[in-house]
Amino acid sequence: MLVTERRERILALTRDRGTASIVELAATLQVSEMTVRRDIDQLAEEGAVERIRGGVRARGHQRLVPAPAASAERRAIVAAAADLVEPGMAVGISGGPTALALARELVRVPELTIVTNALPVSDLFSPPDRADAPYTQTVVLTGGVRTPSQALVGPVAVRALEHLHCDLVFLDAHGLDEQAGITTMNLLEAETNRALMAAGREVVVLAEHSRWGVVGLTTVADLSDIDRLVTDDGLDDGARELLAAHVGTLHVAPRDGGDDRAPATALAD
Repeated sequence: MLVTERRERILALTRDRGTASIVELAATLQVSEMTVRRDIDQLAEEGAVERIRGGVRARGHQRLVPAPAASAERRAIVAAAADLVEPGMAVGISGGPTALALARELVRVPELTIVTNALPVSDLFSPPDRADAPYTQTVVLTGGVRTPSQALVGPVAVRALEHLHCDLVFLDAHGLDEQAGITTMNLLEAETNRALMAAGREVVVLAEHSRWGVVGLTTVADLSDIDRLVTDDGLDDGARELLAAHVGTLHVAPRDGGDDRAPATALAD
């Protein structure tokens, strides 16, 4: 069973029962409890489910997912990316854990129009339990087929994005490689992310340094299609030089307590 199929089964079983234990999921899927824990951790990080003691709970549409503890790398990337956003902008945000972390930072930036194919991102900007404190953003949520990570993909999502125009589009990269470019594991997600990129006046890719050298199943776009790449200072010097030569602007954000090396290319206005 493929990883994506296994996680889809975990989501389906959890939705059907409301909650599921690690023990029963491991027995049903015929995999180890450690494998189930890793799947649950990934699904929870992406906002698809909630971890509970000994198992997992279906994520209700009427509550916000608590923010997971962000790594120093992700905090650095999010802080740098958030500085690009100004009140009144139209901002596209993809699915993915770093994109979701960025969305949490943008919740109180006034007068934003948020275009997204990610249900967790949409929920952040239109929380049902905050009627006493109305937000000032407009949310445009694409339709489409829902993936295990709660992203909407496929022809419906692509069609919805074809006539939209964003000042900035933030794309969470599964993998980056000199030859393969930006990659993902989901074919429909790749198609939808290309449409999201096409809707942006400027494309900003968010990628922790560990994403460099990772090659997913399919290519989303070439490195040269990236207007700005925001990563962290764990990226080695060779990779910095190569990326700086391929992308429009490379920004290497210092982690908490990170090194003092200057970014290969400073983030410019």
